[in-house]
Amino acid sequence: MPGPLEGVKVVELGMWVAGPACAGILADWGADVVKLEPPGIGDPARTYQALFGEVMPDNPIFETDNRSKRSVAVDLRTPEGQAVALELVDGADVFVTNLRRAALERWGLGPDELLERNPRLVYQLITGYGMEGDDAGRPAYDIGGFWARSGVAALLRTPDGPLPFQRGGMGDHPTGSSAAGAVCAALFARERTGEGQLVSTSLIRQGVYTISFDLAVTLGWGAHIGIGRREQMGNPAMNNYVAGDGKAFWLIGQQGERHWPPLARVVGHPEWLDDERFSTPAGRYVNAPELIGLLDEIFATKSRDEWAEVFDTEPDLFWAPVNEIDDVIIDPQVHAAGAFVEVPEAPGAAMRVASPSDFYGTPWAPRSGAPKLGQHTREVLEALGRSEAEIDAMIDSGVVAGETEYGGQRL
Repeated sequence: MPGPLEGVKVVELGMWVAGPACAGILADWGADVVKLEPPGIGDPARTYQALFGEVMPDNPIFETDNRSKRSVAVDLRTPEGQAVALELVDGADVFVTNLRRAALERWGLGPDELLERNPRLVYQLITGYGMEGDDAGRPAYDIGGFWARSGVAALLRTPDGPLPFQRGGMGDHPTGSSAAGAVCAALFARERTGEGQLVSTSLIRQGVYTISFDLAVTLGWGAHIGIGRREQMGNPAMNNYVAGDGKAFWLIGQQGERHWPPLARVVGHPEWLDDERFSTPAGRYVNAPELIGLLDEIFATKSRDEWAEVFDTEPDLFWAPVNEIDDVIIDPQVHAAGAFVEVPEAPGAAMRVASPSDFYGTPWAPRSGAPKLGQHTREVLEALGRSEAEIDAMIDSGVVAGETEYGGQRL
């Protein structure tokens, strides 16, 4: 199952998450991705292996974004290393990077230089804060560009609470997904025009788009959507509750008039439909604290599984369990939706998180686990026409490194 991008050649110069995530999705979809990494440590995301304070047997975070790629360890600070990168780009369809533009230009790998050499190239540059402006070159990571500066973090803070912490890669992964989609759109345009182009995706743009619901209201009306408390939510059918066994669930009754009657019935109070306190949206809004308090007491009388059986008696009672991380891993519907994929890694297959799209005419499947640092250096250089003696000389000089230089270890 090669995927829809079979035959597309991608060169990735990425680090940490956003760039590798974009190229990782393209690799899932069948592209041949050559990952350029500095000798020594490689992509710093390889250090996630020690995230828990000790060397773990593998690196599941790195594996998620780097499966089905080939690794070339090359020192781009040297003219010889830059020449290797340029040769690879000359034969590529796509170049993906999330390094800062100033460093890329110092190494002769900026968009102007590469597009002049290879006019059919799609050059995807992922930035923190965009391509223009005083802060275009400022370091970001997703916690700066996506989480903090875009407004996402502030909107998730409760009125009297501290700022919440972002989960790892929470902004990088959707940015990488958007970047992969943009690459494919540019490849489609190239089919019609014959020309490649520069494509940019930024963490801050992704963050702003994420909260476009709120920003649309402020831009359009000059108003702000308040950050509410669950005890005061005006629509009790669109709120979270805790069952008697301590397990939470979310009622998702977006349409108050449609979803309020089944809620009143399942909790055993159909008379609330005629109660002037609760019979209208305005009444439920004004009396929200009282109504939510009553619902809290009722929901505490049964386990979540018991409530699930009751909820299923009402077709218009929409709800979802609030899964903990262990619940997600064993949720049968999560598996049925294809959220996990078995990756052929040495010494055996491993279950990993899947990228978020499927193709039913050209299905994809992982071809291998993430590469060891420099695992494919010799293979790729040989394909570029380098002799074994030339490759040995490049390794001896430190321009490139192969897997054997690291003892075969997954750094």
